[in-house]
Amino acid sequence: MKKLETLLKNVSPLRIEGSTQVEITGVVCDSRAVSAGSLFIAVKGVAVDAHKFIPAVVEAGAAAVVCETMPEQLAQGVTYVLVENSTIAMAFIAGEWYDQPSRKLKLVGVTGTNGKTTTATLLYELTRLMGYKTGLLSTVKNIVDTTEIPAKQTTPDHLTLNRLLHEMVEAGCEYAFMEVSSHGCVQHRIDGLTFAGGIFSNLTRDHMDFHKTVDNYIAAKKSFFDSLPADAFALVNIDDKVGEVMVQNCNASKHTYSLRSMADFKCRVIEERLDGTSLSINGKDIEVLFTGRFNAYNLLSVYGTAVLLGFDPEDVAVKMSMLVPVAGRFQTIHAPQGYTAIVDYAHTPDALVNVLDTVKDVMGSKGKVITVCGCGGNRDAGKRPIMAREAARRSDKVILTSDNPRFEDPEEILREMEAGLDDDCDNVVKITDRRSAIVAACMMAQPGDVVIVAGKGHEDYQEIQGVKHHFDDREELKKIMGIK
Repeated sequence: MKKLETLLKNVSPLRIEGSTQVEITGVVCDSRAVSAGSLFIAVKGVAVDAHKFIPAVVEAGAAAVVCETMPEQLAQGVTYVLVENSTIAMAFIAGEWYDQPSRKLKLVGVTGTNGKTTTATLLYELTRLMGYKTGLLSTVKNIVDTTEIPAKQTTPDHLTLNRLLHEMVEAGCEYAFMEVSSHGCVQHRIDGLTFAGGIFSNLTRDHMDFHKTVDNYIAAKKSFFDSLPADAFALVNIDDKVGEVMVQNCNASKHTYSLRSMADFKCRVIEERLDGTSLSINGKDIEVLFTGRFNAYNLLSVYGTAVLLGFDPEDVAVKMSMLVPVAGRFQTIHAPQGYTAIVDYAHTPDALVNVLDTVKDVMGSKGKVITVCGCGGNRDAGKRPIMAREAARRSDKVILTSDNPRFEDPEEILREMEAGLDDDCDNVVKITDRRSAIVAACMMAQPGDVVIVAGKGHEDYQEIQGVKHHFDDREELKKIMGIK
């Protein structure tokens, strides 16, 4: 238990009704989780305004309420704290409730359009190979030392985030790596956290349904670097046109990485294969089990971050050769029939182009590329025709299919994708059912060909009309191939 006064230490209330000496037994933002002695934080969400639940939480025994609008009637014995923004207040309250866990860890955030999951996960794996207990917060999963916890959001809410960081501290973790989403930045989900470093991977079109403009998207990412403390580091990809923009107002020490320019951390791709790549990083030759220049960027940022955290460069180089690809990120499955399938999370035009160009570069003229791709419903519709056009230009055969249609008509999504195709495009077919599309792609494949199944990656579900049905691209491919 903690006194309300302690929890409000870093909050600037506009008004307080009641005693701040009350003992708080728990902090919640979900009215259903309220019990006797709870502090309830009423947040105005996108779909629901939690202020309407204040009478119910008081009835359930809440000792205090943080809100942006005072109720007309105040219950006796309950403390009401009026704040300008409940979400921001929750960030600082959560930190105090869980004893400021981010200050007890070397916490590194990874932001950018593509590569966040791979980079954060590889840093987690690398640090463990170095012999340290570590935590991970990612789109795919959260890990406290070795305990895996399913992830619901790329950047969780403040209470979940601080609870997980607290559990990492309790488990003896010294490091933690987390994805920092643009949504999380705008919605203040990283407010109140103390970061040891931040990484910027790249920025391409994504989330326009939320940010509306590219400038807003850039500003969201940049706000993370603006908030870094002076004793932290900022590592940015200067091959991306907005890389240097990210750190214009950054107080942290600034460092760069590149495959094309002079930088603090420089990489050269020596040889690419479908099962790995030979790299030279700052003059050190490293064999890795990853393919593609996009992965070279990810690995270079991992190397740079490890060095900036104080690890020995020689040891880092050795351990990097032991890292394995992240599930659903350029994950290869070799069919007994002689073709290769690649499952990748590519769900933006840039990510899809990266995968297709990588496969073409490695294969040369030795086989055909057959691509299965779709676009999710209730998301940025502007990228749909671009995705189809890039797939058609870079593949021998393309099958447009469903991804997660959510509440949209999948046929309409496919029609919008088709709008991006050239009039004389004859290498594209539509198969709305995703399972049938994957089967068709594999039936087309001959020995030496590559089947790319893009868009869902690690996801093990398909969301249709708001209902999640089990569906895993990797499982489907293995069934078709006869692999157990």
